[in-house]
Formats: sequence, C-alpha cells, structure tokens
Amino acid sequence: MKGFIKLFLLELCCSYTLISVLGAVVNIIGGTEINNFNVIMMFLFCLIIVGVLNTHKLFEDVSPLVMIIVQYVLSFALCSLLVFLSSILIEPVSPRGWFEYIRSFTIPYILGAALYYYGVFRDAKEQSELISQIQDLSGQK
Repeated sequence: MKGFIKLFLLELCCSYTLISVLGAVVNIIGGTEINNFNVIMMFLFCLIIVGVLNTHKLFEDVSPLVMIIVQYVLSFALCSLLVFLSSILIEPVSPRGWFEYIRSFTIPYILGAALYYYGVFRDAKEQSELISQIQDLSGQK
C-alpha cells in the first residue's frame, strides 16, 4: 500500500507539473494570464485523472481498449461534474466554454493516457520476458 501511495503521488506530481508548465507556455504564447482558480482546477483534474488511471488493475479481465474507454468516460464524467459544480458555485460556464473544456480535456487525456499505458505495457512485456527467461533456465536444469 505504501508503494502504491508513493507511485500515485509521483504520477500526480509529474502530471500536474507537466500540465502547469504546458498551460503556462500556452498562456504566454496566447498572451493570456492564468488565475489561481484555473491552477486549482488543473490540480483537481490531475488528481481525478491519475486516480482513475490507477484503477487499471480492476480491469485485468477486460480488453485494454474497453479499459481505456471506460476510464476515459469515468474521468470525463468526474471532471465534468467538477466543472458543473464550479459553474454553479463560482461562475457560469458559457456554451463555448463547455466546447473548450471538452477539447482541452480530451487532447491532453489521450496523450497522457498513451504515455501512461505505454509504460504499463512496457513493464508487463519486460516482466513477461523475465518470466520466460526464468522458465527457460529452469527447464535446462
């Protein structure tokens, strides 16, 4: 459990840092400023997405494509709920804002999930090769 928490926090920190830096670069290029509310929302989005992506072990019995789609839908629903609640409590989101939310959620999610699952599948392949080598060595004795 301790290792899971360490890995979760590491992934959360890395993803938040990456999103924050990319957001700052986009804001500099676009000439806009970022406010504290956006920074908090980016952190909460990262928290939700990293949490959902770490549930991949619950989907071991289904195909990876189904797992990725279910995790995207779950992440999108939770983040949309967060945006909806913040639009009620803080400031309403315009129809164009919802379009921008969908676009700016989906593109980074696809890129981040691709990197995440590349690492997961690479680790699984390495473990499979290691098991094969051990089995080969055991068979030779």
